[in-house]
Amino acid sequence: MYRQIKGQAFTRRKYMGGVPNSRINQFDMGNAKEEFPVQVSLRVKTRVQIRHTALEACRIAANRVMSKRVGTANYHLKVKPYPHQVLRENKLATGAGADRVSSGMRNSFGKNVSIAARVENDQEVLTIRCNPQSFNQAKRALWKASMKIPSTCYIEIDKGRELLN
Repeated sequence: MYRQIKGQAFTRRKYMGGVPNSRINQFDMGNAKEEFPVQVSLRVKTRVQIRHTALEACRIAANRVMSKRVGTANYHLKVKPYPHQVLRENKLATGAGADRVSSGMRNSFGKNVSIAARVENDQEVLTIRCNPQSFNQAKRALWKASMKIPSTCYIEIDKGRELLN
């Protein structure tokens, strides 16, 4: 329902009360200090809004594959987009007597329901830096993470293509 980008960005939290917090706990996982020769990215094909819960789910899926198969010291995973866009919903009353309680779509602005990140065509969502030996696990981790995103995705090798077989 909210994946299409419609209208102007709605990000000014100063004027709205009760915006839900982001569910994303960490944006960097693994070994952030070491330089790895291979970098692989998950990119979206279409312009879309990704909810903060979907970003957290894809982060968990990718991190679990990499930490179990490779070990936390042998990769660096980064979540690129930050959810700024506030999503609103105009809840309508249902049931008996709903016509007397609600005013339908008159003056409807909606309550803050969730937050999302607006992502453009071919923009990175996740990036994994790793060694050439763990490239297949990185590809598998990004593929599993792509299942959580409401758009078709593709995996691209940004750095270290010559080191791979």
